[in-house]
Amino acid sequence: MIRLAVALAALLALAACETTKGVGRDIQNAGQALDNAI
Repeated sequence: MIRLAVALAALLALAACETTKGVGRDIQNAGQALDNAI
């Protein structure tokens, strides 16, 4: 049971990291688009 809980926690942590990276990329792309527009 403990192994399952640890595996689930690791999976959720990895998913959160990927989501954060995606948001960071979106913000970076928006900033570049604004720079190109100016």
